[in-house]
Amino acid sequence: MDVSKTPDFVMKTWKSADIVDTGHIRALHIPPDPEASPTKVLRLLYANKGRHLLTLSSNAILKLWKWGPSEKNPRGRPTTSVPPLLWQPEEGILMKNDTTKANLGEAAGCIALHKKERYIISSSGGKVSLFDTNTFKVITTFMAPPRSTTFITVHPQNKNIIAIGMEDSSIQIYDIKSKVRKVLTGHQKKITGLTFLQSMNVLVSSGADAQLCVWSTGNWEKKKSRYIRPPSNGSALVGDTMVQFHYNQTHLLVVHESQLTIYDGNLECLHLWSPKETLSSAISSAVYSSDGLMVYAGFRDGAIGIFEAESLRLRCRIAPSAYVTSSVPSGGGIVYPMDVAANPWYPNLITVGMSDGAVHVLEPLED
Repeated sequence: MDVSKTPDFVMKTWKSADIVDTGHIRALHIPPDPEASPTKVLRLLYANKGRHLLTLSSNAILKLWKWGPSEKNPRGRPTTSVPPLLWQPEEGILMKNDTTKANLGEAAGCIALHKKERYIISSSGGKVSLFDTNTFKVITTFMAPPRSTTFITVHPQNKNIIAIGMEDSSIQIYDIKSKVRKVLTGHQKKITGLTFLQSMNVLVSSGADAQLCVWSTGNWEKKKSRYIRPPSNGSALVGDTMVQFHYNQTHLLVVHESQLTIYDGNLECLHLWSPKETLSSAISSAVYSSDGLMVYAGFRDGAIGIFEAESLRLRCRIAPSAYVTSSVPSGGGIVYPMDVAANPWYPNLITVGMSDGAVHVLEPLED
């Protein structure tokens, strides 16, 4: 993202080293539906230059929130000053994933944009659905159970090609116009992350086996693999591992509950940070800021860490007391970010989907 070309860009930075109360941050709280059963926000996704926010909850329902022009927000930019509006077509249709034969308590929520953001590809343990964002209608479904989908990403050049990670540890390379083109095998546990690197024509996968694999997008053969190393040479790692390429197309962010790691294109570790001191809880999710300068990470105690992407040096800690309205939900347990999303147009805007079903949009105070 070229910040100099961003319209209506307001230069704000996360300057405070430790934000512990609401007076040092701008926060917008989007509460869960009070009439619905308790849910968790599993996935967040921005669209339309950051003006639309998609959420996928553990009840398999997708919601579309829109910032639009108003008296307080003439340009309709995403901001904490004005809440977005929940949008639905006039027919009142809900976007809900297929849950046939799905265990919603264990299903991994998957969501990806498709073809100029007109369509959404999503799954909640059942069939994968292709939704029209204008009508919320299902265009088609594919990849029916018993194989459960755990991650989805779309090829950056050929939008008909979708990489689908599976519970059985395979990766399905699916062509919407035809059928599965290729099945990639190499992981021992479920797939938890997929990301394309266009400049090198590769797909990088990560799994609950803490393994990274690099696949050629030309012949879909595996080029390289390695296991992420435990911090301080501890025991072998297990658990979900997520991956995201930096916009410079050379650095890879790898996220595990035990560490944040930056790798190069050859899977050589450049920087590693593990929870400690004021951020000692397990990492729940992390993502690059849209300008690639920061890494935003959520933690299982409700805290958020902001790191410099170049070195993983901690710049700012946001305590849950600064943005979470209640530390303990009615169902018990600590409220924490299940997913973290960076706005693609406003790099300092952070959005977190919470374990109590709420969404929080955060940004630094005006300079």
